[in-house]
Amino acid sequence: MENKPIAGRLKLLAKFMELHEQNEFKIRSVANASFTIDKLPYQLADKSFEEITQIKGVGKSIAAYIKELQETGTLKDLEDLLAATPDGVAEMLNIKGIGPKKVAIIWKQLGIENTGELYYACNENRLVEAKGFGIKTQDEIIKSLEFRMASNGKFLYAQAQHEAKELMALLKSMFPGALIEYAGDYRRCCEIVSELVVVLGTRDAELALNSLSTSTLLNNIAVTDCRVSGETANGLLVSIIVSDKRFFYRDLFTYTGNDGHVEAVLSRIVDAIDQPESEEFIYKKASLPWMAPELREGTAFINKAAVDFLPDLIDFADLKGTLHNHSTWSDGINTLEEMALYCRDEMKLEYLGICDHSKSAVYAKGLSIERVLQQHQEIEKLNSKLDNFHIFKGIESDILGDGSLDYPDNILEKFDFVVASVHSNLKMDKEKATTRIIKAIENPYTTILGHPTGRLLLSRNGYELDYEKVIDACAANNVIIEINANPRRLDLDWRWCQYAISKGVMLSINPDAHRIEGFNDMHYGILAARKGGVSKENCLNTLSFEQIKEKFETRKAAITTV
Repeated sequence: MENKPIAGRLKLLAKFMELHEQNEFKIRSVANASFTIDKLPYQLADKSFEEITQIKGVGKSIAAYIKELQETGTLKDLEDLLAATPDGVAEMLNIKGIGPKKVAIIWKQLGIENTGELYYACNENRLVEAKGFGIKTQDEIIKSLEFRMASNGKFLYAQAQHEAKELMALLKSMFPGALIEYAGDYRRCCEIVSELVVVLGTRDAELALNSLSTSTLLNNIAVTDCRVSGETANGLLVSIIVSDKRFFYRDLFTYTGNDGHVEAVLSRIVDAIDQPESEEFIYKKASLPWMAPELREGTAFINKAAVDFLPDLIDFADLKGTLHNHSTWSDGINTLEEMALYCRDEMKLEYLGICDHSKSAVYAKGLSIERVLQQHQEIEKLNSKLDNFHIFKGIESDILGDGSLDYPDNILEKFDFVVASVHSNLKMDKEKATTRIIKAIENPYTTILGHPTGRLLLSRNGYELDYEKVIDACAANNVIIEINANPRRLDLDWRWCQYAISKGVMLSINPDAHRIEGFNDMHYGILAARKGGVSKENCLNTLSFEQIKEKFETRKAAITTV
């Protein structure tokens, strides 16, 4: 083995020793030896053990490591440390701006075990509470993680949105008279976008293809037939379908729906639709009403459309309030008053549900019972002075390992509503996880089941659940299920919305906002809900202030009479 890989393995050993908080002197010795070996003007392979021990800064223990590497290609001490380190924690050591000591704090004090959890914690402003971290470090970590996430070729819808808007503006300036529209995953508002597809209809397709192929619009441009392919500076793949204007709506339809949807619609059409004047015309030919792009996944909504039973999809303007949000009382950035005023004056909403973390969430400054009572006093003062707006007293109560909530009943009864969520022990098997969630649902004080699977898109799979059993339990106990609107969650998955609706379960689109800008995430929750076929009648926070106040009061009264 040559010097450079030996130095590299010793450097890695020093990192993991520091991560596991081993003897500082030994860590420094290994790190210094790594640096020395990397700079040697000769190869260690030509030296005996005794000769290696004579190198300044090496000594017998480091020489033993070198010989072990030369003879076996591995270091047992390093392998033991790797085995004791979760893969996600090891990956964090590669993040620019944080060394082993900071990674140790993230892992051992904050309980974060992978980069996805770290990214989410940064966006919840959780790192600034830890020793040695500040806003600047947190922001640098976010930038580094976003770059790493983008490099795998898949983007959150929210990440792709900026690229999509920028590209659309450039295309419209290049082709002012053309018909241009998004298609593919992006137009269907999929939570993950792997390619941005755009259909461009023009009277001179050949000229458009030539203009695009020689432009600087994209990197690595290639032209195949009518398709111009390339990628944005951030690595998002792009396909621009260049079409004659007379075929624009045909191609827009074809490239928007997934294969199952397009094939199912076309199979219902007898006549040719070579030059349709709109997408509506194509659906009419198939004896169907026009279907919103969000619904063009497979055949489920085609069957509903065929019997004139398409849902009237929810829209942002339908929302009257926002529930499940965090303030400076736990791990939020803004005060209660700042959040309330933003919701009233900027979002034009009627109410805010504040749901700071409960006492088990020590990492997020969860509220002790004493602090719960203090917060309620502040809420009452604000409600007495805020015109045309109301703050509901909520809590995001941790679901403990056995399914219980982490406050006694005499405290739970003081809240207007309770969001019950899992934040810890995410590695249960499907049966245990389902049992745990159902027990929480059966707690009479649980109003809303928060982010049901705990997933973090592109970062962490949600814990396995028997969705049908969980939804059935919500139906039996009159518990609402959250669609967490944070674009990294979008949990409940839209694919289960129709089952919930069929069981009479209401949904609630919540931003889980930790700062005032986070309220805008409700936009992504709306898109997810629309994909699931949710209408405003199915959503809790489309109720007016008076309606939701009555609903909360009726539910609480039912508990006290049991």
